[in-house]
Amino acid sequence: MQNNWQHHARYALKGANQSNDFFKTEAFKDQTFPIKIPLEFAQLIDKSNKDDPLLKQVISAKGLSKNTSFSLSPLEDEKHSPVAGLIHKYPNRVLLIASQVCAIHCQYCFRQNFNYAKHDAISNWIEIQNYIINDTKINEVILSGGDPLSLSDDKLSVLIDNIANIAHIKTLRIHTRSAVVTPSRITNKLVDMLNHSRLNVVMVLHTNHVQELSAQFAQKITKLSGVTLLNQSVLLKGVNDSIETLTELCLKLFDLGILPYYLHMVDKVQGAQDFLVKDDYAIQLHQQLKNNLSGYLVPKLVRDNGNHSKDWLL
Repeated sequence: MQNNWQHHARYALKGANQSNDFFKTEAFKDQTFPIKIPLEFAQLIDKSNKDDPLLKQVISAKGLSKNTSFSLSPLEDEKHSPVAGLIHKYPNRVLLIASQVCAIHCQYCFRQNFNYAKHDAISNWIEIQNYIINDTKINEVILSGGDPLSLSDDKLSVLIDNIANIAHIKTLRIHTRSAVVTPSRITNKLVDMLNHSRLNVVMVLHTNHVQELSAQFAQKITKLSGVTLLNQSVLLKGVNDSIETLTELCLKLFDLGILPYYLHMVDKVQGAQDFLVKDDYAIQLHQQLKNNLSGYLVPKLVRDNGNHSKDWLL
Protein backbone atom coordinates (compact mmCIF):
# COMPACT_ATOMS: atom_id res chain seq x y z
CA MET A 1 0.00 0.00 0.00
CA GLN A 2 1.38 3.41 -0.98
CA ASN A 3 2.53 5.51 1.96
CA ASN A 4 0.49 8.72 2.02
CA TRP A 5 3.28 11.07 3.09
CA GLN A 6 5.67 9.69 0.49
CA HIS A 7 3.01 10.24 -2.16
CA HIS A 8 2.69 13.87 -1.04
CA ALA A 9 6.49 14.27 -1.13
CA ARG A 10 6.65 12.92 -4.66
CA TYR A 11 4.00 15.32 -5.96
CA ALA A 12 5.10 18.52 -4.20
CA LEU A 13 5.10 21.69 -6.29
CA LYS A 14 8.57 22.12 -7.79
CA GLY A 15 9.88 25.08 -9.70
CA ALA A 16 8.35 28.37 -10.78
CA ASN A 17 6.12 26.98 -13.53
CA GLN A 18 4.24 24.50 -11.34
CA SER A 19 3.96 27.02 -8.51
CA ASN A 20 2.71 29.84 -10.72
CA ASP A 21 0.14 27.51 -12.29
CA PHE A 22 -1.13 26.30 -8.90
CA PHE A 23 -1.38 29.77 -7.32
CA LYS A 24 -2.53 31.56 -10.50
CA THR A 25 0.29 34.07 -10.25
CA GLU A 26 3.54 35.08 -11.90
CA ALA A 27 5.32 35.83 -8.64
CA PHE A 28 7.52 32.73 -8.58
CA LYS A 29 10.92 32.95 -10.29
CA ASP A 30 13.45 30.14 -10.45
CA GLN A 31 16.58 31.04 -8.50
CA THR A 32 19.63 29.14 -7.21
CA PHE A 33 17.65 27.66 -4.29
CA PRO A 34 14.93 25.53 -5.94
CA ILE A 35 11.26 26.11 -5.18
CA LYS A 36 9.58 23.22 -3.39
CA ILE A 37 6.15 23.37 -1.72
CA PRO A 38 4.26 20.33 -0.40
CA LEU A 39 0.59 20.26 -1.35
CA GLU A 40 -0.55 19.92 2.27
CA PHE A 41 1.11 23.31 2.93
CA ALA A 42 0.06 24.85 -0.39
CA GLN A 43 -3.59 24.08 0.33
CA LEU A 44 -3.44 26.25 3.46
CA ILE A 45 -2.48 29.31 1.41
CA ASP A 46 -5.09 31.84 0.38
CA LYS A 47 -4.53 32.10 -3.39
CA SER A 48 -6.40 35.41 -3.51
CA ASN A 49 -4.01 37.06 -1.04
CA LYS A 50 -0.61 38.00 -2.48
CA ASP A 51 0.50 38.81 1.09
CA ASP A 52 -0.51 35.46 2.53
CA PRO A 53 2.05 34.74 5.31
CA LEU A 54 2.61 31.17 4.17
CA LEU A 55 3.00 32.17 0.54
CA LYS A 56 5.65 34.74 1.42
CA GLN A 57 7.86 32.06 2.99
CA VAL A 58 8.20 30.07 -0.23
CA ILE A 59 8.46 32.80 -2.90
CA SER A 60 12.08 33.20 -3.98
CA ALA A 61 13.94 36.42 -3.32
CA LYS A 62 14.12 39.14 -5.96
CA GLY A 63 17.87 38.85 -6.02
CA LEU A 64 21.01 38.58 -3.92
CA SER A 65 21.68 41.18 -1.27
CA LYS A 66 24.41 43.75 -1.80
CA ASN A 67 24.78 43.85 1.97
CA THR A 68 28.05 42.04 2.74
CA SER A 69 26.69 40.81 6.08
CA PHE A 70 24.60 38.29 4.10
CA SER A 71 26.59 35.23 3.06
CA LEU A 72 26.21 31.74 1.59
CA SER A 73 26.92 30.07 4.93
CA PRO A 74 26.18 32.49 7.81
CA LEU A 75 26.70 29.94 10.61
CA GLU A 76 29.72 28.21 9.05
CA ASP A 77 28.62 24.82 10.40
CA GLU A 78 31.31 23.07 8.38
CA LYS A 79 33.98 24.56 10.66
CA HIS A 80 32.48 22.62 13.57
CA SER A 81 32.40 19.24 11.86
CA PRO A 82 35.18 16.97 13.19
CA VAL A 83 33.52 14.02 11.44
CA ALA A 84 31.56 14.13 8.19
CA GLY A 85 27.83 14.34 8.92
CA LEU A 86 28.31 15.50 12.52
CA ILE A 87 28.43 19.07 13.90
CA HIS A 88 29.83 19.54 17.39
CA LYS A 89 29.46 23.09 18.72
CA TYR A 90 28.37 22.40 22.29
CA PRO A 91 30.21 20.12 24.76
CA ASN A 92 27.26 17.90 25.75
CA ARG A 93 25.51 17.46 22.38
CA VAL A 94 26.13 16.79 18.73
CA LEU A 95 24.01 17.41 15.66
CA LEU A 96 23.73 14.85 12.87
CA ILE A 97 22.90 15.72 9.27
CA ALA A 98 20.43 12.86 8.96
CA SER A 99 19.13 13.83 5.52
CA GLN A 100 19.78 16.37 2.79
CA VAL A 101 16.08 16.46 1.88
CA CYS A 102 13.37 18.70 3.31
CA ALA A 103 9.65 18.63 2.56
CA ILE A 104 9.64 22.37 1.86
CA HIS A 105 12.19 24.92 0.72
CA CYS A 106 11.71 27.95 2.94
CA GLN A 107 13.46 30.83 1.22
CA TYR A 108 15.16 32.03 4.43
CA CYS A 109 16.75 28.60 5.11
CA PHE A 110 20.27 29.06 6.47
CA ARG A 111 21.43 25.69 5.12
CA GLN A 112 20.30 26.22 1.53
CA ASN A 113 23.95 26.25 0.39
CA PHE A 114 25.22 23.52 2.72
CA ASN A 115 27.45 20.85 1.16
CA TYR A 116 25.26 17.86 1.94
CA ALA A 117 27.23 15.57 -0.36
CA LYS A 118 30.12 15.65 2.13
CA HIS A 119 27.94 15.44 5.25
CA ASP A 120 25.70 12.39 5.43
CA ALA A 121 25.26 10.82 8.86
CA ILE A 122 23.68 7.65 7.49
CA SER A 123 26.54 6.67 5.18
CA ASN A 124 29.19 7.75 7.70
CA TRP A 125 27.55 6.20 10.77
CA ILE A 126 30.48 4.02 11.87
CA GLU A 127 32.85 6.96 12.14
CA ILE A 128 30.16 9.07 13.84
CA GLN A 129 29.38 6.25 16.28
CA ASN A 130 33.04 5.94 17.24
CA TYR A 131 33.32 9.70 17.76
CA ILE A 132 30.32 9.75 20.11
CA ILE A 133 31.39 6.62 22.00
CA ASN A 134 34.80 8.15 22.65
CA ASP A 135 33.37 11.35 24.15
CA THR A 136 31.31 10.50 27.22
CA LYS A 137 30.53 14.19 27.83
CA ILE A 138 28.03 13.90 24.98
CA ASN A 139 24.60 12.99 26.35
CA GLU A 140 22.30 14.34 23.62
CA VAL A 141 22.08 13.70 19.88
CA ILE A 142 20.18 16.11 17.63
CA LEU A 143 18.83 14.95 14.29
CA SER A 144 18.67 17.70 11.69
CA GLY A 145 19.24 18.12 7.98
CA GLY A 146 17.53 18.84 5.63
CA ASP A 147 14.84 17.27 7.71
CA PRO A 148 15.27 13.93 9.51
CA LEU A 149 11.61 13.11 8.91
CA SER A 150 12.32 12.95 5.18
CA LEU A 151 13.85 9.55 6.00
CA SER A 152 11.55 6.54 5.82
CA ASP A 153 10.33 5.10 9.11
CA ASP A 154 12.58 2.07 8.60
CA LYS A 155 15.74 4.15 8.06
CA LEU A 156 14.86 6.44 10.94
CA SER A 157 14.24 3.45 13.21
CA VAL A 158 17.67 1.99 12.46
CA LEU A 159 19.36 5.34 13.13
CA ILE A 160 17.51 5.88 16.42
CA ASP A 161 18.24 2.35 17.58
CA ASN A 162 21.93 2.86 16.81
CA ILE A 163 21.95 6.05 18.86
CA ALA A 164 20.06 4.39 21.73
CA ASN A 165 22.69 1.64 21.85
CA ILE A 166 25.30 4.19 22.99
CA ALA A 167 24.96 3.97 26.76
CA HIS A 168 25.82 7.56 27.71
CA ILE A 169 23.29 9.11 25.30
CA LYS A 170 20.19 10.09 27.27
CA THR A 171 18.30 12.46 24.97
CA LEU A 172 17.31 12.39 21.32
CA ARG A 173 16.21 15.70 19.82
CA ILE A 174 14.55 15.87 16.41
CA HIS A 175 14.32 19.19 14.57
CA THR A 176 11.59 19.11 11.95
CA ARG A 177 9.51 21.34 9.72
CA SER A 178 8.12 18.35 7.83
CA ALA A 179 5.78 17.37 10.67
CA VAL A 180 4.09 20.77 10.35
CA VAL A 181 4.01 21.24 6.57
CA THR A 182 3.21 17.57 5.82
CA PRO A 183 1.27 16.25 8.84
CA SER A 184 0.74 12.94 7.05
CA ARG A 185 4.39 12.28 7.91
CA ILE A 186 3.33 11.57 11.50
CA THR A 187 2.60 7.89 10.85
CA ASN A 188 1.55 5.32 13.42
CA LYS A 189 4.94 3.65 13.09
CA LEU A 190 6.74 6.92 13.76
CA VAL A 191 4.51 7.59 16.77
CA ASP A 192 5.19 4.15 18.23
CA MET A 193 8.92 4.46 17.59
CA LEU A 194 9.25 7.80 19.39
CA ASN A 195 6.79 7.14 22.21
CA HIS A 196 8.57 3.92 23.22
CA SER A 197 12.23 4.82 22.81
CA ARG A 198 14.47 4.31 25.84
CA LEU A 199 15.76 7.84 25.14
CA ASN A 200 14.15 11.06 26.32
CA VAL A 201 12.72 12.20 22.99
CA VAL A 202 12.31 15.91 22.26
CA MET A 203 10.75 17.13 19.01
CA VAL A 204 11.43 20.74 18.07
CA LEU A 205 8.86 21.78 15.49
CA HIS A 206 9.35 24.74 13.18
CA THR A 207 6.18 26.80 12.93
CA ASN A 208 6.09 30.48 12.03
CA HIS A 209 2.39 31.30 11.76
CA VAL A 210 -0.81 29.97 13.29
CA GLN A 211 -2.20 29.39 9.79
CA GLU A 212 0.29 26.52 9.45
CA LEU A 213 -1.37 24.63 12.33
CA SER A 214 -3.95 22.72 10.32
CA ALA A 215 -6.69 20.50 11.69
CA GLN A 216 -4.80 17.49 10.38
CA PHE A 217 -1.64 18.56 12.21
CA ALA A 218 -3.60 19.14 15.42
CA GLN A 219 -5.06 15.63 15.20
CA LYS A 220 -1.71 13.98 14.42
CA ILE A 221 0.55 15.75 16.90
CA THR A 222 -1.51 14.69 19.93
CA LYS A 223 -0.47 11.10 19.26
CA LEU A 224 3.10 11.88 20.34
CA SER A 225 2.17 11.59 24.00
CA GLY A 226 5.59 10.33 25.09
CA VAL A 227 7.52 13.12 23.38
CA THR A 228 8.40 16.57 24.71
CA LEU A 229 7.11 19.01 22.08
CA LEU A 230 8.75 22.40 21.58
CA ASN A 231 8.52 24.98 18.82
CA GLN A 232 10.96 27.36 17.26
CA SER A 233 9.92 30.18 14.97
CA VAL A 234 11.91 32.54 12.80
CA LEU A 235 10.91 36.19 13.10
CA LEU A 236 10.11 37.12 9.50
CA LYS A 237 9.20 40.54 8.15
CA GLY A 238 5.75 40.48 6.59
CA VAL A 239 5.00 37.01 7.96
CA ASN A 240 4.84 37.08 11.74
CA ASP A 241 6.34 40.40 12.85
CA SER A 242 3.29 41.64 14.75
CA ILE A 243 2.35 41.19 18.37
CA GLU A 244 -1.10 39.85 17.44
CA THR A 245 0.36 37.14 15.20
CA LEU A 246 3.02 36.03 17.66
CA THR A 247 0.60 36.00 20.60
CA GLU A 248 -1.96 33.94 18.66
CA LEU A 249 0.75 31.47 17.59
CA CYS A 250 2.07 30.93 21.10
CA LEU A 251 -1.41 30.37 22.52
CA LYS A 252 -2.41 27.95 19.77
CA LEU A 253 0.82 25.98 20.17
CA PHE A 254 0.11 25.59 23.87
CA ASP A 255 -3.44 24.43 23.11
CA LEU A 256 -1.80 21.60 21.13
CA GLY A 257 0.62 20.68 23.93
CA ILE A 258 3.62 22.44 22.34
CA LEU A 259 5.75 24.94 24.26
CA PRO A 260 7.18 27.96 22.44
CA TYR A 261 10.97 27.57 22.71
CA TYR A 262 12.90 29.93 20.45
CA LEU A 263 12.05 32.99 18.38
CA HIS A 264 15.03 33.25 16.04
CA MET A 265 16.26 36.34 14.30
CA VAL A 266 16.63 35.41 10.65
CA ASP A 267 20.07 34.05 9.76
CA LYS A 268 21.79 36.30 7.23
CA VAL A 269 21.92 33.88 4.32
CA GLN A 270 21.91 35.27 0.79
CA GLY A 271 18.32 35.52 -0.40
CA ALA A 272 16.80 36.15 3.04
CA GLN A 273 17.30 39.92 3.14
CA ASP A 274 13.60 40.73 2.61
CA PHE A 275 12.71 38.82 5.79
CA LEU A 276 15.05 40.75 8.10
CA VAL A 277 13.46 42.42 11.14
CA LYS A 278 15.48 45.14 12.86
CA ASP A 279 16.82 44.36 16.34
CA ASP A 280 15.08 47.22 18.13
CA TYR A 281 11.68 46.25 16.73
CA ALA A 282 12.27 42.57 17.56
CA ILE A 283 13.09 43.49 21.15
CA GLN A 284 9.96 45.65 21.32
CA LEU A 285 7.83 42.76 20.07
CA HIS A 286 9.39 40.40 22.58
CA GLN A 287 8.69 42.79 25.44
CA GLN A 288 5.05 42.98 24.35
CA LEU A 289 4.90 39.18 24.30
CA LYS A 290 6.08 39.18 27.93
CA ASN A 291 3.22 41.52 28.76
CA ASN A 292 0.65 39.40 26.90
CA LEU A 293 1.63 35.90 27.94
CA SER A 294 2.59 33.83 30.96
CA GLY A 295 6.35 33.41 31.22
CA TYR A 296 6.35 29.77 30.14
CA LEU A 297 4.67 30.74 26.85
CA VAL A 298 7.26 33.37 25.86
CA PRO A 299 9.92 31.99 23.50
CA LYS A 300 13.52 33.13 23.94
CA LEU A 301 14.50 35.77 21.41
CA VAL A 302 17.84 34.63 20.04
CA ARG A 303 20.36 35.06 17.26
CA ASP A 304 22.71 32.31 16.16
CA ASN A 305 26.06 33.87 15.35
CA GLY A 306 27.73 30.53 14.70
CA ASN A 307 29.34 30.63 18.13
CA HIS A 308 29.29 27.94 20.82
CA SER A 309 25.99 29.22 22.18
CA LYS A 310 23.05 31.26 20.90
CA ASP A 311 23.00 34.95 21.78
CA TRP A 312 19.94 36.19 23.64
CA LEU A 313 18.68 39.41 22.11
CA LEU A 314 17.70 41.30 25.23
